[in-house]
Amino acid sequence: MHWKTALPMYNVSPRLQQGYETLLAVLIDEAGVRATPDHPASLIDFWRRPDLLVSQTCGYPYVTQLRGQVQLLATPAYDFPGCDDCDYSSVIVTRAGSGVASLEQAGGRVAAINDAHSNSGMNALRHAVAPFAGGGEFFGAIKWSGSHAASLALVASGDADIAAIDCVTYGYIAQEYPERLRAISVLDYSASAPGLPFIAGGQVPLVLVERLRAALLWPSARLRSAMDVLRIKGFDYLDDAAYDRITRMAGAALTA
Repeated sequence: MHWKTALPMYNVSPRLQQGYETLLAVLIDEAGVRATPDHPASLIDFWRRPDLLVSQTCGYPYVTQLRGQVQLLATPAYDFPGCDDCDYSSVIVTRAGSGVASLEQAGGRVAAINDAHSNSGMNALRHAVAPFAGGGEFFGAIKWSGSHAASLALVASGDADIAAIDCVTYGYIAQEYPERLRAISVLDYSASAPGLPFIAGGQVPLVLVERLRAALLWPSARLRSAMDVLRIKGFDYLDDAAYDRITRMAGAALTA
């Protein structure tokens, strides 16, 4: 098999993209396998490819679309506010001076959401506002932005009033492009959930899965150096059942 790889989820800047490519190259080398980096146009299709070796996915598409089709390797623990070991949360933001001082006051406003299959941008925000929705529509309108960076831009410009941003993405943007947050005010943090797991494709042999997982769980000095650039403190193995918390969040929001 000629394997393909990609770590596409947090390529907020060219520097970070290079950092993730370096981490991936070291991981593949230490696992003793050859693979070619890819730049997929459709992530859900890429994650289902039979020649997928390693990637990173969001927990929401994992529990709703990918279970049984990919294999969990390990989940990174990031060094950013809103992260707790391998758990993460969403930074719920509004525009400074918008008049929105609480989640309840966002009722009837415009929400920017990156993707319908995003845990951090959609599921966590839906869960956060559900207690105030009375079983009906809470927001006056939704603007689908396509990315967390675009959601932030919509809020900053006044084209949207509120958004939920993956705290790792938010931390990276604060680090790489702090000027983008000058008009942004942090309203709250969402409930936490298991972070974005590194995955192996469904066709990857178990012996190779175990080598890749071991390299992440017990990183060499070379891999540790690549992790440090990305603010990754370490990895832990979260099993399939751990991600049921995301399913429970979705269920709680829909039945509130």
